[in-house]
Amino acid sequence: MTDVVALHPVSVKALRESLRHWRASEFPWTAETVYLNNAAIGPIPERTRRILDAFNAKRTAPHLLPDRDLFAGLQAARDAAARLINADTGEIALATNTSYGLNLAARALPLKPGEKVVLSDREFPANVYPWLMLRKQGIEVTLAPCTPEGWPDEDFLLGALRDPKVRVLAVSFVQFSNGYRADLKKLGTAARANGTYLVVDGIQGVGNSGLDVRDTPIDILACGGQKWLCSPWGSGFVYVRKELIGSLEPAMTGWMAFEGTDDFSRLTEYNPTFRADARRFEMITLPFQEFYGFSQSLELLLEIGVVRIAEATRSLHEPVIRWADAHGVRVVSPRDDQHRSAILCIAPGKAVESYHAIKRARIVCSLREGAIRLSPHFYNTLEEMEKVVEVLDGMD
Repeated sequence: MTDVVALHPVSVKALRESLRHWRASEFPWTAETVYLNNAAIGPIPERTRRILDAFNAKRTAPHLLPDRDLFAGLQAARDAAARLINADTGEIALATNTSYGLNLAARALPLKPGEKVVLSDREFPANVYPWLMLRKQGIEVTLAPCTPEGWPDEDFLLGALRDPKVRVLAVSFVQFSNGYRADLKKLGTAARANGTYLVVDGIQGVGNSGLDVRDTPIDILACGGQKWLCSPWGSGFVYVRKELIGSLEPAMTGWMAFEGTDDFSRLTEYNPTFRADARRFEMITLPFQEFYGFSQSLELLLEIGVVRIAEATRSLHEPVIRWADAHGVRVVSPRDDQHRSAILCIAPGKAVESYHAIKRARIVCSLREGAIRLSPHFYNTLEEMEKVVEVLDGMD
């Protein structure tokens, strides 16, 4: 499953040039700093900063923020998140981080003692600990071995999905440590055929890789906004497939998860009936200001188009890959279009020293699992990646 259209080199160059407008207008500080660390923290664009500033100015005088505006801001955030992954708005619950959504899945899915959960053994901890806690309830949790390359072994996972006791497969859309992008359609199709729930940690893929939940059998997806969605901390969303919503009751409930709570004149007429849509999973009160910013950032990504972002970011990898091949350095990330993402990891012999040399050159990236992780977004340039190569050349 690929999410990009192969472009002629001239078209790729034209695409990169078209993105320079947003670089200059939304991220002006990039004129002085090379930032290749979106897999850790994504910057908020200027349009989002302005919205946050305006909101917080009103926050000093709360009468300037009527309830209808606050809740309209939340609805705009749900709408934007839904459009990003082609979901229905009613399938979106707003959340403050990815961990909330993964814990929701672990606690709300109807699992019984003796049933099984399967995940890969190099998942980010947010997608491991909620499941390990289920062992106390008699749920068997299996950490599936990865391939020799360190990638999820999808053949092993597909084999596990022939076991009727496997009730949950929990995977990352994109692996944080190497950029491996899972074939969610293949895994989801096999999971659905086995009666297994597919739960996805989406934070490293949503925003840099295309995802259409109408075409991909996902049951629950959790995604924080602070990385590839270029959104404030404390913003994010959970997608829950509409056919599943009515059968799930959250382990914790917010007071607006129930019918009738929109009417503030009747709040003590308690009605313990959950909302029919994904708002039943929201923990009100949410940080209104962060979701005002969240929707602004998502509108920018939607304006550009995630498929264009995918094509642009992956094309930026080429100078570093060429350098690695020429110097016998291992490229930790996959190269095939089916599994590539915006994350590129390389493992030079002196990875720590090389990482610190890159930092001294005012290039921001990360060191993860013994590899240098470069994670460019749509606003980055080929010249910035070539600057990384210049630093690495100086290490010889």
